[in-house]
Amino acid sequence: MNDPRIASLAKILVNYSTEVRPGDWTVIHADVIAMPLVREVVRQALAAGGNPSLMIENDDWRELLLVEGSPEQLAWLAPTETLVFERANVLIRIAASENTRALAQITPERQRQREQARGALFETMRRRSAEGSLRWVYTEFPCAAFAQDADMSLAGYEDFAYGATFADQPDPVAACRAFYAEDDRRAGLLTGHRDVVVRGPDVDLRLSIAGRTFVNAAGRHNAPDGEIYTGPVEDSVNGWIRFSYPAVHSGCEVEGVEMTFEDGQVVRAAARKNEPFLKEMLHTDPGAAYLGELGIGTNDRIQRFTRRILYDEKIGGSIHVAIGSGYPETGSRNRSRIHWDFICDMRRESEIRVDGEVIYRNGAFVV
Repeated sequence: MNDPRIASLAKILVNYSTEVRPGDWTVIHADVIAMPLVREVVRQALAAGGNPSLMIENDDWRELLLVEGSPEQLAWLAPTETLVFERANVLIRIAASENTRALAQITPERQRQREQARGALFETMRRRSAEGSLRWVYTEFPCAAFAQDADMSLAGYEDFAYGATFADQPDPVAACRAFYAEDDRRAGLLTGHRDVVVRGPDVDLRLSIAGRTFVNAAGRHNAPDGEIYTGPVEDSVNGWIRFSYPAVHSGCEVEGVEMTFEDGQVVRAAARKNEPFLKEMLHTDPGAAYLGELGIGTNDRIQRFTRRILYDEKIGGSIHVAIGSGYPETGSRNRSRIHWDFICDMRRESEIRVDGEVIYRNGAFVV
């Protein structure tokens, strides 16, 4: 018997996050072991009048390509995948894994080659999303590998994941609408201002948000959600930040990361673990060493670190910054083949000032 929360999460993805409409080409891009959720998403998409189609992959295929593929094969994009990003009305990505470290032994250079090739797809996705012609959402199916990374049992991780998405509520769509309404107010407090100062034991950053918009993520692109975010003025970021948790990218975990910024660019970067990988990613392209995003996590249902950025960047009482590409809807002009988030805990002796006024202290808004 299927967990009823799987059907509830499917309702959120189809009826809230992407609002599938009659006739929509609805592409479900999923990993093999996420099939219980895929089945429910297809069912909900059909009920909404959409035309679902599937793209299925797994850890083994990704590893095989990166280990044995030639440079030309790493750079090749399937015409079918390109068509999806250019023409689909709705894209629902459901990730799951049997081994989250399957790509950990792949050299940074080969991973960077693949990132660069796929970057064009994500630029198309961001452009179409900003103009409203593509509605997309990313989620993860609770699986044993994710639970293990989070130091939890599978049952405990399922409770955590479905709770964070509101799939455990009697009316999950209504619960999402009620929760994300408060973030509209918070985003409004920040939009229209200029100077931001972020200070705490692990951060001393100054940056500009002049002409930029704070966006309420509102569960439209991620499930779970709970963040407001913007794109800092590209050459305005100055200062230093040390990140509280490891950051995982393409199966490689870097830990103890510190970055120093001068006029927007990362001029010094260090890590206790996998520093060469971090520096390789910062050299992916010219935009990779600049910030594309500053976000504030607001989901108090998420209070623990899981090694899954989908959850971790929404931790209530945290901020995150992303090196690489920004989101056009924020006004960001930074472009890169990568977008990699790093998290800083703000729940102790920390504050955010906007145009000189304290609006956030010790992990909570005070205005």
